[in-house]
Amino acid sequence: MKKLLNTLYVTTQGAYLSREGETVLVRVEKETRLQLPIHTLSGIVCFGQVSCSPFLLGLCAERGVGVSFLTENGRFLARVQGPVSGNVLLRREQYRWADDLVRSADLARSFLVGKIANSRGVLQRAIRDHGDKPGARMLETAVGKLRFSLDQLWPADSLDALRGIEGDAASCYFGVFDHLLTAQKEDFRFQERSRRPPLNKVNCLLSFLYTLLMHDVRSALETVGLDPAVGFLHRDRPGRASLALDLMEEFRPILADRLALTLINLGVVKTSGFGRTETGGVVMDDDTRKAVLVAYQKRKQEEINHPFLDEKMAIGMLPFAQALLLARNVRGDLDGYPPFLWK
Repeated sequence: MKKLLNTLYVTTQGAYLSREGETVLVRVEKETRLQLPIHTLSGIVCFGQVSCSPFLLGLCAERGVGVSFLTENGRFLARVQGPVSGNVLLRREQYRWADDLVRSADLARSFLVGKIANSRGVLQRAIRDHGDKPGARMLETAVGKLRFSLDQLWPADSLDALRGIEGDAASCYFGVFDHLLTAQKEDFRFQERSRRPPLNKVNCLLSFLYTLLMHDVRSALETVGLDPAVGFLHRDRPGRASLALDLMEEFRPILADRLALTLINLGVVKTSGFGRTETGGVVMDDDTRKAVLVAYQKRKQEEINHPFLDEKMAIGMLPFAQALLLARNVRGDLDGYPPFLWK
């Protein structure tokens, strides 16, 4: 199994990244702030006014270290990646599967089984931990509805039908999301999911974590040789990593949503760490963003037992493990794709 490496997040505005031998050098106003061996990194994520030397980008390309550029508030801009690894025959088979609507629906169903089951698991965990709190009955009702959504997935035989079930399940899940907040409720009210721009603090936090998750899932797909742009549930759209969106569905509840709830409920993030732009969108300040990045990295280092592989691994390795299983399915080594089901 591939080893979990660090992701370098650079949030300091005006930072300049360069190469010195086999290391990455981070300078701010000509002062060296950090120096890391390239072999310890799996990726680099730059926020805002952060620049890189072409020699560093060349080194990253050679070593398979993806470099992503985001706005200061976490909106994805671009990604620099070296040659695609893996067998061209795997990617050709992936394209054939994507053109086959029956195969696409089968894979889409698997991704959604993971997403809905894991969303249900988040609600069930909240009931176990806080069953005496207001809203517990609504959570129990939502758990039952998500069970019904799971049952509906199997007879659904088209992508449109599957997307309809997903939409209903997401509406049910986020409809009770506010009841999962057990602290700072007045400061972190959640009514509905909003994306571009996020219209409240919870949505801002979720969107930021989804961006980080997308970076990790996309890197995992590139590592095993799959094309992140060609998906099954999410269809082709210029500039969109459709397969990465497919694969990250099963991870959203457990790697992003649960972490967002923990950060709020434990008071790691505060309402003072968020502001509003002239267009009405909510953004995080630099200190809050750094606190979220640290928490995300720590979460990735925790260990979990993979139910299908029956192997202990760091949580940060889950996207790679699932990308590997997906590649094996496309190659014909596995009869189906087993989504990751959190317990």
